Amino acid sequence: MDILALNCGSSSVKYQLFDWKRKEVIAKGMVERVTIGDSFIIHEVPGRETYREEYECPDHQVAIHLIIKTLSSKSHGVVADMNQISAVGHRVVHGGEKFTCSVRIDAAVLDAIKEVQHLAPLHNPPNISGIEAAQSVLPNVPHIAIFDTAFHQTMPRHAFTYPLPYEWYQKYGVRRYGFHGTSHLYVSKRASVLLGKDPKDCNIITMHIGNGVSHCAIKGGVSVDTSMGLTPLEGAVMGTRCGDIDPAIPMFIQQKENLSAKEIDSILNKKSGVLGITGQFTDRRDVIEGAENGDDRCQLSLDIEAYRLKKYIGSYFAAIGRLDAVVFTAGVGEMGWLLREKALENLEHLGIKLDKVKNKNTMTRKTENVITTADSPIKVFVIPTDEELVFTEDVVAILEGSYTDHMHFRYGFAGKDFQRK
Repeated sequence: MDILALNCGSSSVKYQLFDWKRKEVIAKGMVERVTIGDSFIIHEVPGRETYREEYECPDHQVAIHLIIKTLSSKSHGVVADMNQISAVGHRVVHGGEKFTCSVRIDAAVLDAIKEVQHLAPLHNPPNISGIEAAQSVLPNVPHIAIFDTAFHQTMPRHAFTYPLPYEWYQKYGVRRYGFHGTSHLYVSKRASVLLGKDPKDCNIITMHIGNGVSHCAIKGGVSVDTSMGLTPLEGAVMGTRCGDIDPAIPMFIQQKENLSAKEIDSILNKKSGVLGITGQFTDRRDVIEGAENGDDRCQLSLDIEAYRLKKYIGSYFAAIGRLDAVVFTAGVGEMGWLLREKALENLEHLGIKLDKVKNKNTMTRKTENVITTADSPIKVFVIPTDEELVFTEDVVAILEGSYTDHMHFRYGFAGKDFQRK
């Protein structure tokens, strides 16, 4: 059984083909610059050289066609017949309150996803385009939706309700939803294995740090709070998104600069965060290099981001009480040793004793590592995320009729014998 996982962004489509029987990745890749011109595909197959092809993709349907063409190509493909693909798993960023777990996509589900696309205008429309495109290319296989927001549907009302007119929640669904749910799910389950505990006995803070950044407070194995809110704009400092700010600032600048609401929204989402502070970078490697070369704004950006990370650790520690572990994941979380060091500095009084040598030597997307001392009461792990594996396990379980939700379903990667390939 081969499962295709698709992650459609506004200008890209990531994919992974997984052999369920052998439990290994057959191929993975990405089509970049979809809808904006000069698009191309990067196709990776274990044991082969990476394949790249320039191919114009004016929309997601063409991008999906390109992926299928590449997967089935005689020269660099991996499947002789597309009938080998048993199902397709689709990342859907926002499911609103309608979806608490992954579901098989039918007309009603697709309509429900469309109904909440205004809550994630940068993400849900391309997700929908990807679903419709894949259904047209692969009409005879099941399509499954995996929601970023589903993992956080366990948050209590006092955590997800904003102190705003309550009618806004009732009429428009204004509340905290949270995102990166599959990533937080995966690394928290893996952390419980490393701790030698059942997930329901674990209290963990997970920190997904990439271009997008979100943190999650996990108590008893479930999400009780998370940093992103109604949209993926709230929370931590991100590559181009501002995160937490005084809500009066946008209106103040809108009046001062005579900007429209749409222009302000674009600035907060695309020109703020690390890019806004440094004026030139989103990649933290560039920021660190700039700071080392004496760039004051790069140093400021690094200090601000680390400080905000530290504050989230402290606040989530207070929210969940007893803490077993902190987990860093995603590109920056897995590779950014300096940001981790600054964020964890002087937290010994909380029970976090960082081993600076271990931390500095942990810059990998392949292995799970502990970066605290042997006598640290609270462990800090660096765990590479694997959202596509969550997609795959959900899809297979739905096909087999064994799926429930993340609180009751036993994931293969949550087992002691699981080995990351």
